[in-house]
Amino acid sequence: MQFYEQWLENDYNPFALFDANGKIVTANHEAQFLLSYVTAKEIFDMANIYANVTFGFKTTLFDFRIGESQFYGVTVGYLDDDNIGIKLYKTPVKRFTSLNENGEFVNIYSLLDLCISAASVSRKIAFKKEFDPTFPDLKLQVEKFTQLVGKIYESHQNANEITTKLAVKIGEYVKFNDKKYPIFILTIEGGDRDIKKEQGIEYLAQNINCSIYFKPNETILSSAMICA
Repeated sequence: MQFYEQWLENDYNPFALFDANGKIVTANHEAQFLLSYVTAKEIFDMANIYANVTFGFKTTLFDFRIGESQFYGVTVGYLDDDNIGIKLYKTPVKRFTSLNENGEFVNIYSLLDLCISAASVSRKIAFKKEFDPTFPDLKLQVEKFTQLVGKIYESHQNANEITTKLAVKIGEYVKFNDKKYPIFILTIEGGDRDIKKEQGIEYLAQNINCSIYFKPNETILSSAMICA
C-alpha cells in the first residue's frame, strides 16, 4: 500500500469509491464503520445527488447525521462512469482530554430512573426509555452526574414527551494512562431545547468525563465507561 493510500485509509473522514453499478471498489476504515448504519446504496445515491453535472469534483456543505456521527458536508469526485468517489466530513466533537477515575460504582439504570423520577415531579411530560440492557455497574461521580442529567431534562421542559436512550458506542474507545475505555452515549430527546441552559450544562459536564453535543431537539452526552 502506497503512502497516500495509507493516509486515506487512516483518514478521520469516511471515503468510498464506487463503480458505475454502485458497487464499492474501495472504502477506508471510517467508511466501513459507517456502513454498519447505512447501506452502500444509500451512500452511492448521496454521491449521485451531490455529484457535479459534468465530470469533476464538487463540495457541498450541509448538516446531516448518520448513526452516532454528525457531518457538515461531502465532496464527490466524478471522473468517469467507473470512478465515483465520495468523502463525508465529520463535524468536530468536543471531547474530554483527561479522565477523573474517582467516583463510586453504581447501577446506571437505577441512577437514570432516579433522574427521570425527579424530573417528572413538577412536569406533565411522558418519559420513555430505550436502554441497552447489558451495562455493567459504572464508576461515576454520582452527585455531579445526576445534577448534569437533571439540568439536561430541565432544558427539554417544553416537550410533551422525552425519550432517554442509553447505548454503547460501537468501535470507539478513549485511551488514557495506557488503558482503553469504551464509550457510552446518553441521548435525551424531546421538544425544542432551551438553548440558554447550554452553557451551564457544558460547565457541569467538563469536569466529570463527559462530552456534550446539542441538536435542536436532542442533547447527546458521551462518557468513558469506567467499569473497574
